[in-house]
Amino acid sequence: MRRSGMSDMLDRLGGVRDVLRMTSGEVFRKHNDYLNPIVTMIVRFLGMNRRFVEARGIHLKDDSGRKYLDFLSGFGALNLGHEPPEVLQALRLVEESPNIMQASLNPFAAKLAEYLAEVTPGDLSRSFFCNSGAEAVEAALKLARAATGRRMLLFAEGAYHGKTFGALSVSGREKYKKPFAPLLPDTQAVPYGDLEALRKSLSNKTAAAFIVEPIQGENGVLVPPDGYLKGAEELCREFGTLLLVDEVQTGVGRTGKLFACEHEGVEPDVLILSKALGGGVMPIGAMVTTDIIWKKAYGSLETGLLHSSTFGGNSRACACGIATLRAVLSKNLPAKAAAAGRVLLKKARALTKRSTLLREVRGKGLLLGLVFVRVKGKSPLMEGAITLWVARQMFLRHGIVMAFTLNNLDVLRIAPPLNITQKHIEYFIDSLSDVLKSAEKLRALLLVGKEEQTYA
Repeated sequence: MRRSGMSDMLDRLGGVRDVLRMTSGEVFRKHNDYLNPIVTMIVRFLGMNRRFVEARGIHLKDDSGRKYLDFLSGFGALNLGHEPPEVLQALRLVEESPNIMQASLNPFAAKLAEYLAEVTPGDLSRSFFCNSGAEAVEAALKLARAATGRRMLLFAEGAYHGKTFGALSVSGREKYKKPFAPLLPDTQAVPYGDLEALRKSLSNKTAAAFIVEPIQGENGVLVPPDGYLKGAEELCREFGTLLLVDEVQTGVGRTGKLFACEHEGVEPDVLILSKALGGGVMPIGAMVTTDIIWKKAYGSLETGLLHSSTFGGNSRACACGIATLRAVLSKNLPAKAAAAGRVLLKKARALTKRSTLLREVRGKGLLLGLVFVRVKGKSPLMEGAITLWVARQMFLRHGIVMAFTLNNLDVLRIAPPLNITQKHIEYFIDSLSDVLKSAEKLRALLLVGKEEQTYA
């Protein structure tokens, strides 16, 4: 292409300043033309194809000036809310530092690893940094096989650990797995919350790892029976299997503890983190394990470079991670999430007595799920019909952002930033009550009958 042609193309496409002036209609068209048109369609149905121009804390504002409350938090990435000042300040402090210098030793990665060694449970002390939860899961699965010499990977039915090949192989919904088969060999699902089934699968001593979520977020915010995670830890110890706890959604204070496994005093062999660790500002994932396990897998010159990441441990992401942990701990946000969650859970459960469509409210801390009745009929178009309608009405009528869970479309998640106030809770409950009253009129239309049931 000639220089004049290149110049014309660049002028036509514009740059970042031009993006700031784009209308919601322009954004919609470009997404529909160049990205995923199905996602574009869903966003349009929900009414959320707005041009958001400002975000602070729990609040969003669109280009018309309307304000919204974010009760989705980037699927759990915004524990500190939008644009947390402490994290943005950390980013500014390192903006002139080398961001990617893999031939040297990054001081920000070193400090974040020290923080994680200090605040994580048990003897976890060695970190591997990457860019997402799925990458951290991949790192954990590889570590388990390398450290134990075993091949079998156990996971829980209904689990969601990501959509890369390894993470998908230990996830629990066939819809996401079938088009990409065959996936990893030597993987096996066990019922979530069933210790006897886990014992049976572990007893032949072939499992390298059992990977599990303390709460299954994408399976409808499903909470296992009390003592399940501790029991799983004890069984893994008994049969020489590594316990991999996936806290991508539950970590960094969301459930009322810094890490959800701490509710039962569990000390995992590997802790998997992402989402909120970057403060909602930079993407980062982390796998944290013990010194003993790390050395078994990667403790020699021959094995020390078997797993790595070009962008993992970069200065800006790690600086944001440090600032995030400091902010969460100094503001005592896990305790605040626990207190706010108890209030929200109690008030939301009270609505089930006045609604024939809302069956249950469950969860812990500020990771809660609204469980709706199943719409009768086998058409995939009806799957999640009630949750989609409720989410649309909460957004359009009351300015509240929500979304369903991926593995269970009958459940709407509640996952606001951890510093929400009583005022936010009251507004949310009043809005939900109003929408549920309107939803009752849908019963006949949606053919809901006595056979109502949910996934979980």
